[in-house]
Amino acid sequence: MADVDQGSVLPSETSPLILDGLNSTDSNGTDAVNATVAKFVATPEGTALAYGSLVFMALLPIFFGALRSVNCGKSKNSSDMPETITGRDAARFPIIASCTLFGLYLFFKIFSQEYINLLLSMYFFVLGILALSHTMSPFMNRIFPANIPIKQYQLLFTQGSGETKEEIVNYEFDTKDMICLVISTVVGVWYILKKHWIANNLFGLAFALNGVELLHLNNVSTGCILLGGLFVYDVFWVFGTNVMVTVAKSFEAPIKLVFPQDLFEKGLGANQFAMLGLGDIVIPGNCLMFSLYPAPSSLKKNTRTYFYTSFLAYIFGLGMTIWVMHTFKHAQPALLYLVPACIGFPVVVALLKGELTEMFSYESSEEVLPHTPRLTHYPTVSGSPASLANSMQSSSSPRRRRNNPPMYEEVSPEDAAAKEEITEAEKKDK
Repeated sequence: MADVDQGSVLPSETSPLILDGLNSTDSNGTDAVNATVAKFVATPEGTALAYGSLVFMALLPIFFGALRSVNCGKSKNSSDMPETITGRDAARFPIIASCTLFGLYLFFKIFSQEYINLLLSMYFFVLGILALSHTMSPFMNRIFPANIPIKQYQLLFTQGSGETKEEIVNYEFDTKDMICLVISTVVGVWYILKKHWIANNLFGLAFALNGVELLHLNNVSTGCILLGGLFVYDVFWVFGTNVMVTVAKSFEAPIKLVFPQDLFEKGLGANQFAMLGLGDIVIPGNCLMFSLYPAPSSLKKNTRTYFYTSFLAYIFGLGMTIWVMHTFKHAQPALLYLVPACIGFPVVVALLKGELTEMFSYESSEEVLPHTPRLTHYPTVSGSPASLANSMQSSSSPRRRRNNPPMYEEVSPEDAAAKEEITEAEKKDK
């Protein structure tokens, strides 16, 4: 029944901040139908709090997701390794995003919006529980009481039998993970029933943090390709068509961060929201995260410099987006401002330091991902299974193979006598 700042949001893709004066959204996420009633005018304090909170919430998953991704990259567990985005993936992503966006637009035009959002809500309900549980896991490890026993569990779902058996789901968890899952489920039920903005933000922050943590770029050029392609994608679908705005208003899922502008007037029941899509957090966040990975010797001393520079560039770009949107009262694709800032600032710093060539030629995959030991030969061992395991571990470890020579060799009597004769002959020659 009043004006509301809304951000267009798309699943797993980038989305702009949008200022819309035709629709309002209540606490249950339903659109108001009467736009002729007196317009809501946010107070300067409410507007500043909403926009400031959005910027702060956007920085949280970028900063902590980047730090967790570095630790994840150092892990020796292959299941914890982040997925690498290559140049080919970056070039195809805007095309896939465009097809997904237009497909959603057609779905909302053909089918009932209510049923589509019901299916999407259940889908993101499951994903949100898993994402929030994974986000809470490190914190739970720190506060979990040491006197409580920890039990291990495994959820295994296979297909076929015998040699054709194939694992579909193999999820291992313990008591701490169970507690995280229970808490996340409570938040999920709260979101499904009430669509409350706090529950939406908890899921949104979890999605963004996991997106930054579990994806990383293999080089700076890939980041430029990804940001450049999404720059064109964002500008075209916002300024060139009404597709993104239509989908953003119709799509109900926790893939955006929201904060009410009427919080001072209505408290936690506020319903006039400023919104920011998760794509404007995850995509630039992956580019910022790259500067935290181990760099070659020429850049090692400046790794943190590039990260802080990119971090400040993101704040500057997001601030510009909010300022232009608030000033001109029109939908703004955030990447229109984030891409030049996130690429331009680090490039200027690299030019000033004379490291531009090194920065663009650096490949992170070889230094981030630990080398997996390989079994170079297959020993024959008799005895217990523990003996077999120890022998295989020794044979697969290059260090042990170099530093620990075999204690004995099986030599025939003839070979032993021949060696003794050679040794005696060498002594006589000396």
